[in-house]
Order: sequence, then C-alpha cells, then structure tokens
Amino acid sequence: MVASTHWLASGVGMRVLEAGGNAFDAAVAAGFTLNVVEPHLNGLGGDAPILGYQASDGHTFTVCGQGTAPALATIDAYRSLGLDLVPGTGHLAAVVPGAFGAWLDLLARYGTLPLSEVLEPAIGYARDGYPLVPDAADTISAVADLFADHWPSSAAVYLPAPAPGARFRNPQLAETFSRLADQRGTRDQQIEAARRAFYEGFVAEAVDSFVSGAPVLDTSGREHAGFLRGSDLAGWRATEEPTVSVRFAGRTVHKTAAWGQGPVLLQQLAMLEALGITPDADPVDLVHTVVEVAKLAFADREAWYGDVPDVPLDTLLSAPYAAERARLVGPTAAEGLLPGSPDGRTPRLAANLWAAPSSDHHAPGVGEPVTSARRSSGDTCHLDVVDQWGNRVSATPSGGWLQSSPVVPGLGFSLPTRAQMFWLEPGLPGSLVPGRRPRTTLSPGMILDDDGTGLAFGTPGGDQQDQWTVPFLLRLLVGGLDLQAAIDAPTWHSTHVPSSFYPRTHTARGLVAESRLGAHVLTALAGRGHVVHDAGPWALGRLSAAGQRADGLLVAAANPRGMQGYAVGR
Repeated sequence: MVASTHWLASGVGMRVLEAGGNAFDAAVAAGFTLNVVEPHLNGLGGDAPILGYQASDGHTFTVCGQGTAPALATIDAYRSLGLDLVPGTGHLAAVVPGAFGAWLDLLARYGTLPLSEVLEPAIGYARDGYPLVPDAADTISAVADLFADHWPSSAAVYLPAPAPGARFRNPQLAETFSRLADQRGTRDQQIEAARRAFYEGFVAEAVDSFVSGAPVLDTSGREHAGFLRGSDLAGWRATEEPTVSVRFAGRTVHKTAAWGQGPVLLQQLAMLEALGITPDADPVDLVHTVVEVAKLAFADREAWYGDVPDVPLDTLLSAPYAAERARLVGPTAAEGLLPGSPDGRTPRLAANLWAAPSSDHHAPGVGEPVTSARRSSGDTCHLDVVDQWGNRVSATPSGGWLQSSPVVPGLGFSLPTRAQMFWLEPGLPGSLVPGRRPRTTLSPGMILDDDGTGLAFGTPGGDQQDQWTVPFLLRLLVGGLDLQAAIDAPTWHSTHVPSSFYPRTHTARGLVAESRLGAHVLTALAGRGHVVHDAGPWALGRLSAAGQRADGLLVAAANPRGMQGYAVGR
C-alpha cells in the first residue's frame, strides 16, 4: 500500500510494488515523482528525511537527507552584508541539496530495482506532462512578476503561468533525470555513478556556477550571490542514523534525532501521557491541554535542539522530565516561552526570537516558504509505503520550492533554502556553523507494536507537522478510531510557537483551529485566553499513513483536505 500527498506519486509507488519491488523501491520512485508533480512543495534539489523499517530483522533507521551549510556560510559573512536573519529566498539561503543523495542511499542499501527503473515514471511526467494542481498554478501566478523581472531561469521553466489543471512539462528536469539515470555498470555501480554525477559532476558544476555568479533578488530586498559551492556538494553524503523513540499507549513511536524537530512530538506524547489526557475528554479541555503542552515542547526545541553533540535528549524524553513539565499546564493560555532545564542546565533562547512582529502567517493557505513577491502557498510533501513483507517507509520530502529559489539554469530545479532556519547569533544549538545541518521541521514518523506491526505516518506543514499528528495519534492509539477517521477528525495548532522560517514570526497565544470543532468550543477557548483563528472546516494538515495491523492486514489512509492526497493498495 502507498499513501501520499499526490495521487500520481501514490500510483507510481503502487506500480513499483505490483512489479515486484519492495517498499524501499516504491518510496524512491514515488519520491522522485513528487519532485516533478509538486514543484511548489519540493524538488530534486530539496531535502528528504526518511524513516525506514526492515521487517526481516526489525531494523528501524533514519536516512538523513538534510543538507548542510556551505563552508563559506559563516555568521560574519552574513553580518558583513548587513543581515541579522538569513533571507528566506534566493542564493543566500541555499544549503547542500540532500534529497537525491538520501533516495539513492535508501535504494542502494534496501531496494532491489535499478535506478533507471525507479526514475522512469518521474522522467515520463517531466517530459510528457501532468495536470498541474491548482495550488501550484496559484503559486506560479503569485511569483510571475518576480520571475519575469528578476529570476529569468525560473521564467524559462514556469512562464507564462499555466492554468490550474493544465498539462505542464519541465523538459529541463526530464533531461537532468535522464542524464542521472543513464549510468553503466552493475546496479550498485549505477547508483554510485548517479550520485557522483549529481554531487561531483554536471549538477554540482551548474550549481557552483549559478550560485557564485549571478546575484538574485531575495527577501532582503537586495540582490546577492550565494555561498554554496561544488565542493560543498562533493563533501556531503547521506547518512544512516538511529531513530529516537518513546513508549506511548503501549507502542513505540519513532522520530529523527534533534537535528530535526521530530522529538517535539515525542515530548508532547510523554507529557500528555503524564497528564492522562484522552480524546474523549471535554473538547475544550482537550484542545487547551494539547496546545499548552505543544508550547512547552516547542520552547524546549528552541532552547535545546540542533545539529550539536550535547542535546540532552535522553532527559528531554524521560518520564520524570515530562511529568515535571506537564505540571506547568494551567487553566488559561500561557504567555511567553518556558523552556525547561534538563540535567540542571540553564536554557538559552536566541536574543531576537521574540522580536519578530506578531503575524498570522501560519493561517491556512500559507505554508513553509515565503516569497519576496508576497506570501504564497507553499509547504511540503509526505509519503508512506508498506509492502507485502511488512517493510515500511515514511518520508517527508521538501525544499527546492519553485517560489523560494531560482531554477538552476539547464537543470530545471531549484535549491533548498533551509539556511533561513539558522540563527546569526553564536553559541546556540541552532546557530549557523559551516557544515552544520539546519534544524529542519521535516518530521516523518513510525509507530511500532511489540510484534513489529505498526504504521508509517506523517504530514507536511512546517512547524505544524508535529502538532497536527498529536490529535491524530491520540484518536488512533488511545481513542480507537480507525486510520481514516483519525486523519479526518478536526484538528488545530498553536501559532504561539515561533516560526522556523523567515521572518521568524509568531502570534502570541495564537490558536488556529478547524471550525468542525464547534463554535462553542472555539468561543470557550478564546475565553481561556487563546487568540483563536477559525481556519474553516477542512483546512489543516495533509496527513497520510500506511502500515500493517496486528492481524496482518495492510492498511493505508490519505488526507481529504485539498482533494489531492491518495491511498492505494491491494
């Protein structure tokens, strides 16, 4: 079974399973298809953290497809340009594109099919076209003037702006994929040759020339060249790492380590278990408690998470710490940020964390990136796969958004702009340091029962990824709802949590909720001090999941919001 945020990717993954490939083959093929059909949400030059489960030996793992900061990207280098934040768009925000390397690593280690076979569907859609989803067409229209006036390489690919549903082709991307797929040798030799072609060959050369050469307009309002070089790509490899996990409701929930935000989900689950909250609680109490717990967990994210060796993660995920933090939840919406002191350490937050103006930029229709033209729809993708042997993959591809970075001339794709998540203040876990991974919001998940059955799950949504999954897991694992019902149920998130994206805004005590919770619930939450934004009935989250029940039956479900996600299986 395959579930993803786009029906074509789900169909491609299922095609690979039908042809005898395993879950890892199918995930790679679906992931490359997402690069093509959701260019406003991810790209070949983006990022892709991946969680996997190998049924034969119970091995659960992370493949890190989050690229690192360039060697030239120092705090002083940005400060010398008069910047106190990394711009959200353009060359200065570029990090090493990690998605391609991550997919190749997963294919080489755990897949069975040749690279050319898993790339074939993506090449076909890029060459022959596919119906462009309305959000993608709207995003292109929103940045058409930017492309026409300042980003000519993007204009060459995307203008004139296509209509929603129009057949859209990207011949440059098709040619790039074809060159990467056209390698000789054994299966492993072909995969490694493609990796070299991307990170040391024609792709790296084009990236180096473009980023170091022509300055481009970014969200600072000025034109800048960038710091990313071919040597940064050549020095980077995708890595396989252990997951981190907590026990919740008798299962084990797995996430990436704290170079990403994934552990905030685990912290929330631990606190909610300490509080004994259940989904059948009074809905006002339920939403209030979940939001207040999220604020505590995300405060810890700001103080402690990053690509550093001394994150006190064991303590942050421990039951005693969770119980201590949970006692801070009061009857009304809390002000400020309240990070904890794990192991007696003193928390430190970025000096200008709370300095950005309040904003409602997390409202529906606004995703992860913003543009210099205007805030436009943008976000991320997600896919989940389970095969007949019980292997599972959860992946959250993102970055390389068409609206955030100009197309690399001749390649047909954009670069990741996740350097905007670094702080230009030294000494923080999230400070900019060359070679360090930005603290990504990308957060695939895995639930494992003790017998090895369970689910791959996740959602797009930036800082909301590890908020929308909380009510989903409560309803699924504690409330006993079936998979589709747990996804469909109304959800919410806090915007009190500072954004990880430029310009790092927040809404003090902000709470965005779907109206299906009920007007009386939203009114009562406002009475408790929450600044409530009614998002409408079906607006938040793009969850999907796929896995295996205890009785051996395979299950999958996709999100109905946006009428784009799709689950398929047999």
